[in-house]
Amino acid sequence: MAGHSHWSGIKRKKELTDQKRGALFSKLATAITAAAAFEPDPHFNPRLRSAIEKAREAQMPADNIERALSHATENNTQLQELIFEAYGPGGSALIIEITTDNRNRTVQQIKTILADHGGKWAEVGSVRWGFEPPTSTHPYWQAKFPLILTETLFQNLCDLTEILYEHVDVQEVYTNALLHS
Repeated sequence: MAGHSHWSGIKRKKELTDQKRGALFSKLATAITAAAAFEPDPHFNPRLRSAIEKAREAQMPADNIERALSHATENNTQLQELIFEAYGPGGSALIIEITTDNRNRTVQQIKTILADHGGKWAEVGSVRWGFEPPTSTHPYWQAKFPLILTETLFQNLCDLTEILYEHVDVQEVYTNALLHS
């Protein structure tokens, strides 16, 4: 039975696991680098402290965390933090937080993902008005007007957000959609 060895199955599973961990570590390193750009000391930078805590929770090696911090202090990277607005399946509103080193490339990639999965690019301000911006009391975008979707549309939205999260530059995706119960 060629190709059915126990090691072959283990190797494939390990490759997938390692690939997912690598993508997660890359996102976490980018978040640390972006947060450390203004203040590299986590004692004085709560955003950096939070990013480091998330990295430790994901069991990111300390060497990788230190490398991301030194990357920010070397000033070699010109990371930009962007907020994109879009509409998803069923007219649901999406706010996509991104940290990238190449705005033009990322805009085109996000537009392609949206177009391929039932989303539409929105102009600045066309979605943001429906959300409360992050504050010190609630650090996330919160929908002012929740939209109730059918199960099919909600599943399509979940698929879209999952694909967006797979993009290395996407940090967070917020939506105003709820599942119709």
